[in-house]
Amino acid sequence: MNDAMWIADLLACGLLKASFVPPEEIQELRSLMRTRKQMVREQTRHVQRLEKTLEEANIKLGVVISDLMGASGRRMIEAMIPTGQARGLKAHGERDPHRLAALAERTIKASPKALYDALHGRLREQHRFLLQLHLQQWDAIDAAIRRIDQRVAVQIERVDAEAADRQPPFRELIPCMCAIPGVSFLSATAILAEIGRDMSRFPTAGHLIAWAGLCPGQNESAGKRKSSRLRRGTPWLKTMLVQCAWAAKRAKNSYYSAQFHRLRSRRGPQKAICAVAASILTAIYHMLKSSLPHRDLGADYFDRRSPQAKANRLVAQLAKLGFAAQLQPLADAA
Repeated sequence: MNDAMWIADLLACGLLKASFVPPEEIQELRSLMRTRKQMVREQTRHVQRLEKTLEEANIKLGVVISDLMGASGRRMIEAMIPTGQARGLKAHGERDPHRLAALAERTIKASPKALYDALHGRLREQHRFLLQLHLQQWDAIDAAIRRIDQRVAVQIERVDAEAADRQPPFRELIPCMCAIPGVSFLSATAILAEIGRDMSRFPTAGHLIAWAGLCPGQNESAGKRKSSRLRRGTPWLKTMLVQCAWAAKRAKNSYYSAQFHRLRSRRGPQKAICAVAASILTAIYHMLKSSLPHRDLGADYFDRRSPQAKANRLVAQLAKLGFAAQLQPLADAA
């Protein structure tokens, strides 16, 4: 309680530094992108409810098809409900597994036998009602997401029109950020909506990383620093950066992939992916502040560092295994 009173007194005297507050037009873009993410989450929940309803009817369609709302999965689900009348199917819903499996695309990986086994279930009227209900909800949310995308495009044009002379437009920054492995057009728009394009608010890249919550918190007691978890930060930005980091981890000949595999063996995959997310945010900071294109350090970055540091690390690993090693240069040995 005393700490709260002290903070209130400091605020009344104007001794507290204001937190990061982007301009009003950036806040509107941020609100649109956050709403879009919530819509996508709700859309995913309806897909999960669709799959659960099918499993209640002993139909394991999600096992043989990766995307239930793809061309093949959507056609089969629509044929099961009373509205599915394509290709001469029954008006009350198709039950024959052979006819349902025939609706799949030819490019699908599952065999006809696997499709037949997955579609052989006991579909009741209750299941058809729930399938139709969740499908309509998914379509309604999909239409709302498209409307948000259109509004985002209009808002970006407005932000670029009201920008200062020295600030680069969003329509140029977003393609530049897409050059970073794992960063797509949508994720670049969401990141810019969260941090803005004016990096003068953050003295260094470390300040931006700390604000995003991608650095460990301070846990010090009696002069000793202890390990601690990541700070909370902003959940919207952190989750998007972690998602980009998982995509960057699969990029070939990339610094981010090499960083992940190097840290995973020592710190685990979760901490390694957060380090990759912090590296991506560091690159974005320098790109926005210096107006420089992205330059990947390469997968061999860690091998090109100081040879002596790498030799010391290998000797330390041998010492942990119980071996004493003494290094001697090849020139001296000859």
